Amino acid sequence: MTTAAEQRRTHTVAAARADARGQAGTPADAMPYVPASSSPYRPDGISAESLTWAETVAPGAYAHHGIARGTRFRLDDPTGDACAHLFLLRADAPWERLNVADTQKIPWQAYLGPGHPLLSGDGRVLATIVADSSGRHDAFCGTSSEAWNRAKYGDAQPQGASPAGQPLLALAAGKHGLTSRDVGPSVSFFQGVRVEPDGTLGWQGSAGPGTSVDLIAELPLIVLIANVPHPLDPRPGYVVGPLRIHAWRSQPTGPDSEHFHASPERTRAYLNTIDDWESRA
Repeated sequence: MTTAAEQRRTHTVAAARADARGQAGTPADAMPYVPASSSPYRPDGISAESLTWAETVAPGAYAHHGIARGTRFRLDDPTGDACAHLFLLRADAPWERLNVADTQKIPWQAYLGPGHPLLSGDGRVLATIVADSSGRHDAFCGTSSEAWNRAKYGDAQPQGASPAGQPLLALAAGKHGLTSRDVGPSVSFFQGVRVEPDGTLGWQGSAGPGTSVDLIAELPLIVLIANVPHPLDPRPGYVVGPLRIHAWRSQPTGPDSEHFHASPERTRAYLNTIDDWESRA
């Protein structure tokens, strides 16, 4: 409810303008930091000048950004309750996008971790996980749907108290001229899932506060992220914490990397990626 004092501060256009301008430079709990070098949470060892994207994503919100090939981006879970549902599209050819089935199949590994490539359906690597202090991730379930959130929380609207992941990813895609039809199944970080001996999916939850995941963009990417509870989270409330994102200039995975030669299938995927990129140069 708006207080009388707040109403007085904005009761005319001039007063509202003065109030808005008076808040300039005041940091919020969740916001993009522009320029990225102004981030108050800059990762250790990373110069402010090298940052190309810095943002804190509120619980129940989304983020999106275009990043260049060779960009390293870090997702941080400061409270232990973030859940970053990630979808990737190739920026210079957005019909090429994350394929979760191939991301599990090509490395012969269903569980995400260091060295794991995130693949497109064209046999190319969109990004590689290069560091991980969490180990609690999921490539099985995707993000939450509107029907799921309505059934569990009573609401799923993006502007409501319990937004669902799918419409948030669609909103993020729309910022790049895309629609919900361009968004497929996502992977999620910081809330783990494992297959139980009987074949059911078991929720592991978080590894705790202060963990992070680093990825390298192997091609220019459109990065879409929804920060919402995992669909298997058994807690009755809408529990999710803030997510921090930082990106900086680095190098794509090359033949001198151990990830490049981790298996014959991965080597082929990286070679496919390099060959296609160089053919377009």
